Amino acid sequence: MGNRDTRVRGLAARAGGWSARHRWAAVGIWVLFVVLAMGIGSAAGTVEVKESDQLKGETHTAARIIEDAGIEEPASETVLVQSGDGSLKATDPAFRDAVAAVVKAVDATGEVTDVTSPYDTGTIAKDGHSALVQFDMRGDSDTAGERVEPVLKAVEGVQKDHASLRIEEIGGASMMKTFDDAFGDDFKQAEYSAVPVALGILLIAFGALVAALVPVALAITAIMATMGLMSIVSHFQPMDDTASSVMLLVGLAVGVDYCLFYLRREREERAAGRDPETALRIAAATSGRAVIVSGVTVCVAMAGMLFTGLATFEAMGLASLMVVAVAMIGSVTVLPALLSLLGERVEKGRIPFLRRRTQGSGESRFWSAVLKGVLARPLVSVLVAAGALLAIAAPAIGMKTQNLTLDQEFGDSLPIVQTYNRVNEAFPGGSEPAEVIVKADDINAADVKAALEKFKEQAVSSGASRGPVEIKLHDAQNIAYVYVPLVGGSDLDKAGESLTTLRDEVRPATLGKVDGVEAPITGQVAGSQDFNDQLAGAVAPVFAFVVVFAFALMLLSFRSLTVAITSIVLNLLSVGAAYGILVAVFQHGWGASLVGAEGVGAIITWLPLFLFVILFGLSMDYHVFVVSRIREARLRGRTTNDAIKHGVVTTAGVVTSAAVIMVAVFAIFGTLSMQSMKQMGVGLAAAVLIDATIIRGVLLPAVMALLGERNWYLPKWLHWLPDLTHDESPEAIAPVARDDEGERVGV
Repeated sequence: MGNRDTRVRGLAARAGGWSARHRWAAVGIWVLFVVLAMGIGSAAGTVEVKESDQLKGETHTAARIIEDAGIEEPASETVLVQSGDGSLKATDPAFRDAVAAVVKAVDATGEVTDVTSPYDTGTIAKDGHSALVQFDMRGDSDTAGERVEPVLKAVEGVQKDHASLRIEEIGGASMMKTFDDAFGDDFKQAEYSAVPVALGILLIAFGALVAALVPVALAITAIMATMGLMSIVSHFQPMDDTASSVMLLVGLAVGVDYCLFYLRREREERAAGRDPETALRIAAATSGRAVIVSGVTVCVAMAGMLFTGLATFEAMGLASLMVVAVAMIGSVTVLPALLSLLGERVEKGRIPFLRRRTQGSGESRFWSAVLKGVLARPLVSVLVAAGALLAIAAPAIGMKTQNLTLDQEFGDSLPIVQTYNRVNEAFPGGSEPAEVIVKADDINAADVKAALEKFKEQAVSSGASRGPVEIKLHDAQNIAYVYVPLVGGSDLDKAGESLTTLRDEVRPATLGKVDGVEAPITGQVAGSQDFNDQLAGAVAPVFAFVVVFAFALMLLSFRSLTVAITSIVLNLLSVGAAYGILVAVFQHGWGASLVGAEGVGAIITWLPLFLFVILFGLSMDYHVFVVSRIREARLRGRTTNDAIKHGVVTTAGVVTSAAVIMVAVFAIFGTLSMQSMKQMGVGLAAAVLIDATIIRGVLLPAVMALLGERNWYLPKWLHWLPDLTHDESPEAIAPVARDDEGERVGV
């Protein structure tokens, strides 16, 4: 056939060639790597992110003081006793009897400590119709949710005996149990269903069971190995559960994608008449290289999260970076070995009515028709597509970010959310008070006690709180906890103003005047504010790092200034459209019911930066794959328009399959009950869908058609850059494209 002279070079080609020649060694090394990573990781154990390392600022300082003092803060619980119809007041005998019954019942469980009556602490609402019984759970606060059941049942028993009153429990332990019961299985089901969904789509894409199983198997083993590596790395960079979930999502997406790109190209070359060895070599040099370029770009994007200074983001970034690197290495090493071992058996388990998918040129009729129109009128296509995406992105201008409150996160789907709202109405800020951690040389010194009393008085007189302000002393550690219910309650904007008053006015005028006293203010509102402030400071460095390094990688990989610039612009447009959809659906509520969501007036704080990093990385998968194919066709002597058409229509099938898998996996997370998970799932799914269709199918070819030979422009002053391109198979005998000065076109 004359195809044995195919010349290939580059890291991917050499790795693929070695693996194909040493098939069993390559597979054995991979299996050994996965087993060792899991074994060592399991033996090493995982170091979780400490609370004191979660945030910087005052929240970090407060957590460090508590940690250094060795104080184990218990899970606090509250029982709301309330007259539902307003007929009873806290001074009435029936109300007093109910309060006494609650105190007795919860204390009798043996699971609680420090039970306090509202008549002793003054936790009675101003209207007199509501009161709070407060207590702490015994034991470790992290596992309190597992022990709170008897207490909840005791409170329910009191409620049955006092039907004229509303008696409900809420707190860290009860919320933990409620959420675990309601949503724990929700997450597991989403994670477990992602693999069958991906496998089903691959079956349709390949029409053969073995061919569909190979990418899934590689992705799963990459995830397993990364789980072990995460445990090892956690001793240097602590990890958390969020990082594991993100790692699984990203690992499945890129692992399947990379194998899909490689496997499709190898099958296409064999269908074109190449012998198995040559087909594998070409797939290694072309799709293998695209996988490496894409993988390195995704790793760089994920590394951007390391610049946030936020422990959770750093853990997510490192975990994602590792799983992408492992999947990339597996795709260019063990995958060629598996394909060489399987040979024609990769077609085993064919599904008869899908057999046609394994034959032919691999060109998509649908995208051929679309490309015909796009290339005939590229300027109109650019204006229409870019205009549509800019219109979709427009709502993002008014994006509001905040940590979602309990009612925003879960709506009214859970009874405990209604309890949360009732507590906040009766005691604004009472369910989420600010906590002032006061550390002194002698917490019982006269000047310290006087300052604490002044702080308590001015917190109310300043308007930051309506009280009651509680002080809890830890004499042995010389530390005091001051609990301040913030005016604004669950309205984080108003509560934030109250917090600012405490930090900037009340504290300096009271505790700040005592030498040697530290008094950082923490709590949910403070944590949210500190998180927002730190994240806002990290946005510019992260954006700059990701964009600059992605630009540099595109420039080196394609030796084209034009390709590098258009890559960045198109990706930013894709991310902007995703932001616009998020704001429209979840902030304004437009069409929210279509995805089972509701407009909650804000986007969860961490999502915009997270989406930018993830999407900028993942969208490079498609971009590198498509542009590599266009460049390859241009090198073979095709005209620019013909190369664009060839590159897009021959990759349309694999890009569509990869995109459908990603959209389906991300959409699963959009079905969860938590609004933050819905926002993440819908945002990722929408962005990938836009990227694989409008961006890669319309805008990219239209822009490249308008640019023509300028697509491959590299200024002479950049010719010193290393050549990281590769030589593809000489499919055509057309002469190499040259510019007007007789030099080879820099593609």
